[in-house]
Amino acid sequence: MSSFNHPSVAYQFVEADGVKVFYREAGAADAPVLLLLHGFPSSSHQFRDLIPLLANQYRLIAPDLPGFGFTQVPAERGYVYTFDAIGKTLEAFVDALDLKRYALYFFDYGAPTGLRLALAHPERVSAIISQNGNAYLEGLGEAWAPIRQYWADPSADNRQVISDAILHLEGTRWQYVEGVSNPDVIAPEAYYLDALLLERPGNKDIQLDLFYDYQNNLKLYPAFQQFFRDTQLPTLAIWGKGDPFFIPPGAEAFKRDNPKAVVELLDTGHFALETHAEHIAGRIVEVLGTAID
Repeated sequence: MSSFNHPSVAYQFVEADGVKVFYREAGAADAPVLLLLHGFPSSSHQFRDLIPLLANQYRLIAPDLPGFGFTQVPAERGYVYTFDAIGKTLEAFVDALDLKRYALYFFDYGAPTGLRLALAHPERVSAIISQNGNAYLEGLGEAWAPIRQYWADPSADNRQVISDAILHLEGTRWQYVEGVSNPDVIAPEAYYLDALLLERPGNKDIQLDLFYDYQNNLKLYPAFQQFFRDTQLPTLAIWGKGDPFFIPPGAEAFKRDNPKAVVELLDTGHFALETHAEHIAGRIVEVLGTAID
């Protein structure tokens, strides 16, 4: 009987910034580190297929950001949910694990949080994988229209519009299947888990606060882009082209600041790992190779 090596994944917590951060980890302790940063409304669960595919080559670490997944934020912590705060918690998490060098894989909310980490410690970042992780104004699709209206007028009515549109099971499912040519291949447990965790007491208000604060990420785009220009890091921008939130021009824009960046558009939607995990894993190895050091 044939055998195969299936890397094990550890599910752990660590205290960082007064937060009990849940994270997934796989790979040898001395292997090059790949830090996986999820987006809304998901968690490290979105990397469940990718991690085993790369764990024989890298040490993969995927935290749940505050407000998401299984990370626990004590009420007495008085946490204020902004991207600056999440970025600081992420920095504390990296320090708690004593990570001195890592490649960043960021998706959706993982981009502005991960790039804050990169600005704080540029010398630590070995490479960048952006999977529908935006850093350019032209990458914002029409799906942002109601959120832009909320930014302009943060009234209770506009806040409710966002909640009614997306903060429920059907709205979560839509994010997973929109732009996917065959929605039947999307595993339902992914969006059911996300929707279930959205229903925790107070969590919808957390998400609405983050939607409002997202406008502050746009103010940092010039700094993020300067980081790309200054470092010229090995970069793979690999995006689902059917994403209604972060559209293909946002992927192509990486080449403006880093002409050596590799841009690849996939025939899928926002959550590209749901349909293309094996392909994305292969491209990380092919394009970045030993650059992840």
